[in-house]
Amino acid sequence: MAKRTKFVEYKDKYANFHFELSEDGILLMQCHTEGGSLVWDAESHDRMADAFADIAGDRDIRVVIHTGSGNNYNADWGFLAKGSTSDHDSTTVPRDFKPPVEFMDERGWFGRMLIMNLLEIEVPIIAAVNGPCNIHSEVPLLCDIVIASEDATFQDAPHYRRGMVPGDGQHIAWPLVVGPNRARYLMLTGHTLSAQQALEWGAVAEVLPKGDVLDRAFELARDIAKRPPLATRYTRLLFTQGLKRACIDELSHGIALELYAQRQFYPVGGGMGPIKQAWDSADPMADEPLA
Repeated sequence: MAKRTKFVEYKDKYANFHFELSEDGILLMQCHTEGGSLVWDAESHDRMADAFADIAGDRDIRVVIHTGSGNNYNADWGFLAKGSTSDHDSTTVPRDFKPPVEFMDERGWFGRMLIMNLLEIEVPIIAAVNGPCNIHSEVPLLCDIVIASEDATFQDAPHYRRGMVPGDGQHIAWPLVVGPNRARYLMLTGHTLSAQQALEWGAVAEVLPKGDVLDRAFELARDIAKRPPLATRYTRLLFTQGLKRACIDELSHGIALELYAQRQFYPVGGGMGPIKQAWDSADPMADEPLA
């Protein structure tokens, strides 16, 4: 649960998140790594959960804009195993490696908090998707308004296509937004939605030139900020009630299945490469069948 916070307490707290607060209560959360596109690793994953909790406790803000930096919204993978030089370096993590239960429990806890803390934010959130989003693509879907650049794409890259159960929120958000059949197709095939297809499927409200996305987000945010604060806050609560209920029913279940299945096939190098061979072959991510 969130606790009462103030902007000054968290504005400089996180290395991967730049915060700005306007006079009319618009909070910009811009995700980055050293000023460029966010590199998604354990640190940025876990701290995003913490940052959402801080935002949820700040009752002085009126609306949140969540966006990325550089070329993408969230598409740079940083979970490579220590010493790994490629997406499928089988020499760094033994094939029979079984991660300790304490490690998996920690991953699962932060996975739950990432989603639940996002839903604890009691003001509208605008997702300004400034480029490709193939990691945790459910995050923008759980926001109230989703706008995207023309070069934005949406995909669930880290899960089923590389041998993992899509149980950390994808299985909840995508069916609610685009329908169960399309969601199952997307998750099982690793299909990449273009911005235009995401608009047609109802995952995005507007598609704009890349340079116009953030300006449009602020335009929408300023309009929201004009409304009575309690009406704004309680409207967000109205919108998130069903999402919270769905997460209470299915998030822990999904994460448990994801973590349990990883005991059989732990990601070989921690990279984003899809399985191209049989999962139990010598190199399941090899481009060509092994002799």
